[in-house]
Amino acid sequence: MKITKIKIDKVGKNKLKGIASVILDDCLAIHRIKIIEGKNRMFISMPDRKRADGTFNDIVHPINQEFRKYIETAILEEFNK
Repeated sequence: MKITKIKIDKVGKNKLKGIASVILDDCLAIHRIKIIEGKNRMFISMPDRKRADGTFNDIVHPINQEFRKYIETAILEEFNK
């Protein structure tokens, strides 16, 4: 799977720095990927939904670390342009 488009809306609210949308293979869109400033580095948080008990559940997420790194690197590179 290849990322064919990335759109970033910069936010700059506390640790939340932006919201990204990614299109994969011109076929699948993932919206509301959060770009977060952590203590040691920037990272992404995949779209999630808050449950009734207050915990969060990912709506969509990479299955393996390699693909997560691929998406995160591409989004952060686009964010830093």
